[in-house]
Amino acid sequence: MVAGCSGAGALGGEAGAQTVTVAIVSNPQMEDAIKLAPQFEAENPGIRLRFVSLSENEARAKITASVATGGGEFDAVMISNYETPQWAQNGWLTDLQPMVDATPGYDAADFVPSVRNSLSYQGHMYAVPFYGESSFLMYRTDLFAQAGLTMPANPTWQQVADMAARLTDKSKGKAGICLRGKPGWGEMMAPFNTVVNTFGGRWYDPQWNAQLTSPQFEQASQFYVDLVRNYGEPGAAQAGFSECGTQFGQGNAAMWYDATSAAGTVENPDESTVVGRVGFAPAPVVATPSSGWLYTWSLAIPKTSPRKDATWKFMSWMTSKQYMQRVGTQLGWTSLPPGSRLSTYQIPQYQQAAAAFGPTVLNAIQSANPQQPTVQPVPYQGVQFLRIPEFQDLGTRVSQQLSAAIAGQKTVRQALEQSQEYASTVGESYQ
Repeated sequence: MVAGCSGAGALGGEAGAQTVTVAIVSNPQMEDAIKLAPQFEAENPGIRLRFVSLSENEARAKITASVATGGGEFDAVMISNYETPQWAQNGWLTDLQPMVDATPGYDAADFVPSVRNSLSYQGHMYAVPFYGESSFLMYRTDLFAQAGLTMPANPTWQQVADMAARLTDKSKGKAGICLRGKPGWGEMMAPFNTVVNTFGGRWYDPQWNAQLTSPQFEQASQFYVDLVRNYGEPGAAQAGFSECGTQFGQGNAAMWYDATSAAGTVENPDESTVVGRVGFAPAPVVATPSSGWLYTWSLAIPKTSPRKDATWKFMSWMTSKQYMQRVGTQLGWTSLPPGSRLSTYQIPQYQQAAAAFGPTVLNAIQSANPQQPTVQPVPYQGVQFLRIPEFQDLGTRVSQQLSAAIAGQKTVRQALEQSQEYASTVGESYQ
């Protein structure tokens, strides 16, 4: 389970050094942070770092269990704008605002406002963003040219499906599109929910009546399942963000709809074989003007940590303007953690390296609308998730049903009938 337990200084160090244990998600930008961590230790000899690096689903489960029970295993935890306001309200997290305000040059006003607000509770930040993201459509410009296709400036999902049909060549192992089908509220549910929203679907009406068997929700679900079954990657029912990143980066998919944070990876020659041949378009729509999500991987300090000052010293290092410069000069400018700071988009070298995707990413993050994610009124907030405590379990259960439909084990209607029961049980507790 633990992909990278030993941190930079886990093999020892001077007597009296504090060991800060950091639970982190094993995405590329986070792996970069672990690579650079020895430099932090060299500059802060009294602090040793120990990383527990986990896949997204494992990280969410392990971190939630630890923080909710006051387990105290971790000094810093990587969480998102889903957990932060709820956990702050529960009293599980340390209020970071006094530390933020007391740190010279940290400049919290530089954080992208929508991201900063999503990590705040009662006007105080309880987590600081490592990167922010929305969602967009990546596509192979060379394959489009060969097929005589042009990506619309603001594509619809039907246009995407038509293009995927023309670009699929199963005999050569080439998928028209990569879409997540791996179960998990933060895996398949993330892109899937944006499709539901823009089709006009919703999880609940304002009276908390479940709507998963409504025509709009069923139409969106059938579309998503058919698209990935007919034109998606092999083994789609077990493909998440990482798996789709590999498929697209190795040239096995013509399009990939996913997180904007993937842009740096697909344009990194160490990670991708399609560098310079990728175009970027806004998240596809149907009935809404935009449909990109709003998400941020961020760092927080559980209330239980006895090493808050040392932990903040590391967290502020990893989320600072100076860290951006460090990544750019040492690892390459496309490797910068995107979408957290406005100043990132003013760095000349980054503007040049991210010319193909930088403006699209920032615009997607700033135009995401968690307050009104779909066509009709809803009693919850969130684009790719519902900001209610039950969604971790509910979203995962529903994703398991839909993943089974992608695998051909049941029909979409069967999946949604079971999902409606799950959602109704949750909705009743709010009525």
